[in-house]
Amino acid sequence: MSQLMTLALFLLAFAAILGPLVALHEWGHYIVARLCGVKVLTYSIGFGPKLASWTSKKTGTNYRISALPLGGYVKMLDEREGEVAEAEKHLAFNNQHPLKKIAIVAAGPVMNFIIAIALFWVLFLVPSEQLNTRIGSILPDTPAAAVNLPKGDKIVAVDGHQVQTWEEVNYRLADRMGETGTVAVSLETVNPKVQQSATNATAVNTTADYRQASQIEANKVAITKVEVPIENFMQGEQSGKDTLTSLGVMPWQPHIEPIVGQLTEDGAAIRQGMKVGDKIIAINKQPVDDWLAATRIIRDNPETLLTFTVLRKDEQGQSHEIDLQIMPQGKKGNAGQHYGQIGAGINPIEIVVPDDYKTMVSYDPMTAIGKAFAKTGQLASMTLSSMGKMITGKVGLDNISGPITIAVISKQSFEISWEQVLANAGIISLSLAVLNLLPIPVLDGGHLLYYLIELIRGRPVSERMQILGFNIGFLFLLGFMILAITNDFSRYF
Repeated sequence: MSQLMTLALFLLAFAAILGPLVALHEWGHYIVARLCGVKVLTYSIGFGPKLASWTSKKTGTNYRISALPLGGYVKMLDEREGEVAEAEKHLAFNNQHPLKKIAIVAAGPVMNFIIAIALFWVLFLVPSEQLNTRIGSILPDTPAAAVNLPKGDKIVAVDGHQVQTWEEVNYRLADRMGETGTVAVSLETVNPKVQQSATNATAVNTTADYRQASQIEANKVAITKVEVPIENFMQGEQSGKDTLTSLGVMPWQPHIEPIVGQLTEDGAAIRQGMKVGDKIIAINKQPVDDWLAATRIIRDNPETLLTFTVLRKDEQGQSHEIDLQIMPQGKKGNAGQHYGQIGAGINPIEIVVPDDYKTMVSYDPMTAIGKAFAKTGQLASMTLSSMGKMITGKVGLDNISGPITIAVISKQSFEISWEQVLANAGIISLSLAVLNLLPIPVLDGGHLLYYLIELIRGRPVSERMQILGFNIGFLFLLGFMILAITNDFSRYF
C-alpha cells in the first residue's frame, strides 16, 4: 500500500470518528440555543476556510463544513461581536439570563457524555465470550512475582472494586499510574484447603507483610486479599508497558513450543544464522520454554545484543546446542512504544481455550445502562486524576496525545471490529466532554465559569477581564496542542 493511500485511510478514519462527535457536540450548543430563543448565525463543523455551506431561508443560519476538522463552533447573535438591530436584541446571546447562557454552553459537553453512555450501553448489550480474570501466568521480576500471586486464581476485585473482565482490571490499574504504595488484589480460589495452605506457607516468608490471612469461605470458594507493592507505577522503567505487564499478571495464553517456523528475509534472526526448525531454549542464559516468553524478552530489548541458545538437529537427527548473537531491530508500535523484533515466527497452530478460563459476558438493557453510566463516570474520574498527576509530576507529560494518535487509533479500530470503533468513539467523546469542561477561557468550562460568576454577582464579568482570560486561555491551549502534536511525532516518526 502506498504512503499516500495509507495517509488517506488515516484521514478517513479520523474524520469518520471525530467528525460525528464534533458535529453532535456543536448540535448540543445549537439546539439548546434555539430552545432558549437565541438566534444562531453559523453552525460549523471544523475551523478555517469553508469547504461547503448552506443558509436556511427560515432561520438565516449558515450551516458549513470547514477545512480543519479539529473542532467546530456555533456562532450566535451577540452585541459584543457586532451591531444588532433593535428588533433582534432580545435574540442576542449576551442579553440572555445567566442560566440560559449556562445551559447553552453546557449542552455541548453534556451531549458528548450522552453519546459516550449510549455507545457503552450498546457495547454492554452485545453478548461476548471473553477470557475470565483467572491468572494465566506471573511475569518474573514484577510486583506480582514479589508477593507470589498464585497462577490459576481469579481476580475478583482491584482496590475494593469488583471486576469481571480484564478490561475492568486494566482500568482499575491504569487509575494507579504514577503512584507508589500497594494495589489491593482480591483473589478467588475454588479449593479453600489449597488456598489456605498457600496462605499459611507465605506467612513465614518475605511476602507475609503483603498477604492478609483473613479469608471468606462459601460454596467451596476462598477469597484472599493480597496487597501488591508498586513504585512509580507504569513510569520510569515501566514506561510504555501496559497495566498488566507492569503489575506482572497475564491472562491465559496458550503454551507454544519456541520452535522457529518462519523467518523474514530482512530480519535480524536470519542474518545471524537462525534457521527454521531451531528451538530456542535460552536467551542470555535465561531458560525459555514458551514462544510467548521468548517474544516478551525480544520485545523488551530493542537494539540490545542478546545471546540465543537454540537446539538444532543435524542431518543424522542429533540435536546440538548453538549460541547465536542477535540484536533485535528497534520498532515503533501502534501506540508509539519502542519494541524489539528479530523477524522470526511460528507455524500456524490451533488454539483451544480451556473452559476454566472462559466466561460469557451478557447484560440485560437495564443492567447495561447502569454499567454504561458507571464506566463513563470511572473513565471521567480517571481522566481528571491523570491530569492532576501530570500537574504534580507523578505522570509524565509525554502521556498527552494529539490528533495523530486519534487518527492512528481510529484506523486501528476500523481494522479490528465495529465494537472497537464504538468503544474508541465512546472514549474520545468522553475525553472531549471532560476537556471542554476544564475552567479555561476559550473552552466551554471557561465560559461556564464566567456565567456562574455573573449568576452570583448579578452582573457580567467585565469585558476587559474576559478578553484577558481569553488571551491567556488561547496561549495555554496553543501550548497544549503543540505539546500533544510533538508527543505524537515522537511516537510515530
